[in-house]
Amino acid sequence: MSDPPGSPKESGMFAEETCLSTEVVRTAVRPAIGRDRPFDTVFVSALEAELAMAYRLAGYLLADSAEAQDAVQEASVRAWRGWQNLRERERFHSWFSQILVNVCRTRLRQRSKRRTLDVDDVDLEGGDPFRAALARDVIGRALSCLSQELRMVVVLRYWGDLSLAEIADRLRIPVGTVKSRHHAALQALRRRIEPVEGGSR
Repeated sequence: MSDPPGSPKESGMFAEETCLSTEVVRTAVRPAIGRDRPFDTVFVSALEAELAMAYRLAGYLLADSAEAQDAVQEASVRAWRGWQNLRERERFHSWFSQILVNVCRTRLRQRSKRRTLDVDDVDLEGGDPFRAALARDVIGRALSCLSQELRMVVVLRYWGDLSLAEIADRLRIPVGTVKSRHHAALQALRRRIEPVEGGSR
């Protein structure tokens, strides 16, 4: 069952989202998975159908094009290695997205141990295309200010198009925790976005 639609104000917040091109970097899946065993054309077809979504989702989660490419590559290799154990092939989308989310969460935890570049420090004329796109966008800049936990819920909800129950399943946390993080994230985003929108009128 899907979640009830949010308020018009909530829905409108994400109406003009940042548009990130999936053509910035194409993940080189074939060479990596080809080292294990001969190609399974069914797997390759299923995976290729997911790449645009995967790169976009990883980009919003990680806010870095190179790291998003690496995350999709890693998730693709993991999926290939587990493909033979997936009995319900029609579940590939949810199965692969679970793998991708786990990869991104691991990378975010590793990143928290290092200094991260603030979106305000981004060079808009060059450098990473994901960071530059987010830096130009009101929503993107607001997302960069959320904690990793809150950002994960918002990205999976609005860019991953998952219900709160599905997010809870992906993150392996109680749905009540997802609801509280979702509410906190929207409140934080509104505090960042509304002053900007008010000032532009």
